[in-house]
Amino acid sequence: MFEYIRKHQRLMQILLAIIIVPSFVLVGVSSYDSGGSAATGVATVAGKQITQQEWDEAQRRQIDQARSQMGAQFDQKQFDTPQAKQAVLEQLVAERTLQNAITEKHLAVSDAAIRKQIEAIPQFRKADGTFDLPMYTAALAAQGMTPTMFDADLRRQMALQQLTGSIQATAIVPRSVTTRLSDLRDQTRDVQELLFPVADFVSKVQVTDAMVKAFYDKNTAMFMVPEHIKAEYIVFNADAVARQVTVSDAEIAEAYAKNPARFATAEERAVSHILVNSPKSASPADAATAKVNASAILAEVRKSPAEFANIAKAKSQDTGSAEMGGELGSFQKGVKSDLPAAVDAAVFALKEGEASELVQSEYGFHIIKVTSVKPATQKTLAQAHDAIGAELKTAKMSKKYSELAEQFANTVEEQSDSLKPAADKLGLKIETIENLGRTPSPQFGTAPFNNAKFLSALFAQDTLKNKRNTLAVEAAPSTLIAGRVVDYKPAAKRPLAEVDAAIRQRVTTEEAMRLARAAGEAKMAAAKAAGDAAGFGPVQVLTRTAQPTINPVAAMAVLKADTSKLPAYVGVDVPGQGYGVYRIAKVAQVGTPDPARRAQEAEQITGAAAQQDMYAFLQALKEKAKSKVTAKPVDASRTE
Repeated sequence: MFEYIRKHQRLMQILLAIIIVPSFVLVGVSSYDSGGSAATGVATVAGKQITQQEWDEAQRRQIDQARSQMGAQFDQKQFDTPQAKQAVLEQLVAERTLQNAITEKHLAVSDAAIRKQIEAIPQFRKADGTFDLPMYTAALAAQGMTPTMFDADLRRQMALQQLTGSIQATAIVPRSVTTRLSDLRDQTRDVQELLFPVADFVSKVQVTDAMVKAFYDKNTAMFMVPEHIKAEYIVFNADAVARQVTVSDAEIAEAYAKNPARFATAEERAVSHILVNSPKSASPADAATAKVNASAILAEVRKSPAEFANIAKAKSQDTGSAEMGGELGSFQKGVKSDLPAAVDAAVFALKEGEASELVQSEYGFHIIKVTSVKPATQKTLAQAHDAIGAELKTAKMSKKYSELAEQFANTVEEQSDSLKPAADKLGLKIETIENLGRTPSPQFGTAPFNNAKFLSALFAQDTLKNKRNTLAVEAAPSTLIAGRVVDYKPAAKRPLAEVDAAIRQRVTTEEAMRLARAAGEAKMAAAKAAGDAAGFGPVQVLTRTAQPTINPVAAMAVLKADTSKLPAYVGVDVPGQGYGVYRIAKVAQVGTPDPARRAQEAEQITGAAAQQDMYAFLQALKEKAKSKVTAKPVDASRTE
């Protein structure tokens, strides 16, 4: 069982994450307001602050949990977006708001309920169904938690579930509503299309200069070019420090000589075992029975040594390792392991391929086998040279960074009319970037010059007016940037002559669409009066479950149309095509309703209603608790 925890540590992490993560996700905090800092907090709930540190910790916790669950598929970039960080803050506000309501309503979870919840976790149960306390405590310890800490987290989550569950359980959707919605899902509509393509009306449009000018004057915002700058910048980071740090062969040799043991690898042994359970709490009779059973298994191993793995799969009671033929992994001599002391001693007393006599530990009786032995090794200076050099260089860089960072900051400030002195002193390259605005642009991604603080410094009045260097700005961890404005273009309206052709095309399309719509509406009025299908295309069958055979926008309008009187007609602006008139001749149901599917749909509809109720309840609680986010948008995207 102890091996199960060691080999399934990731499973334990996932399990604990599932237990302690809230069972609901609710968003919709009030919009960002001014203010907010590490000192004043990023949000308030019932007069109590959520601090920047708590927000950061929640983000780290989310990332750690995702990493343990997703493994190789984990991509931290998806958690570093402003939207992801804001969602974490919204979740914190929701949790605190609900926790405040729990406190006010004196909701509590009994010790018995906590104990029952923990004992029900399958991973913490023995083969006989009883609770496995050692496994439980070991799993918590692997996460840096004590049973008291885990109990507190679980109690809090169960109270939250008690509150949210009671609200969601009150959701009721009448059967008539769920039946009607299911009926609509199973409904078909026979429709005929008559399209008036916009291209057919383009030749009838005459765009005058006056029409172009009127459009230009009416849609000023369309032709505004935002203010932007062209800037020079230099970046100081670890690469710049690395270029100024060297490590000599003599330093490497000295480091090796001081501690050659660092470059030695202890003997390593791959170990398998078979366990017959006999805990300390077992009665003398049970212990004797377990020993007899273990002795029988040992005799079987002695008779067929090559069958050790198969015997372990069939007879070992350590469920975690049995499925792998008893494999416990590899252990190094002299390195503390999580093996019981008696087992550890036996492992290093055996020869390769040899199986032990019975070894008793607090878990029961073990039969140990050393399946392979890797002898101890010692790297030579030549073999360790590159690793030592990299280590020494990293240490030197760490010390050198502060010194060079201070030089960078001082130089760009003291010689503020040019970036060249700082670039020359620190071996940096002056880069140029155009079309920078006051706020970060998605097109520039995570580039240092796209940092909000740096852009704010560039657009400062003194920087714009006098073209002086900005102060050094930390754009990312261990990354400083400074810049200066080369050219500034204020917001301006593009000249009419420059956009004349584009306006003519736009006006032509709009006018042609207006004519197409008028023709379509006239046809629809005539069709309604006559009631026939003259001019319409062939019948097409639309449903809410299949891909439509007509434009999706038109299909949506057809499926929403009032069909209390047939034939019914719908006119729709069809994007990219023109104006469509649709004749609905027949409405029918598909086949015989499926009771099982309809019951499932009713559950889904009720679930959606429950979520809406929960959202409304949370919003009311937020208003009562005066829950408010005080962090500015820039805080949500700051680089940690």
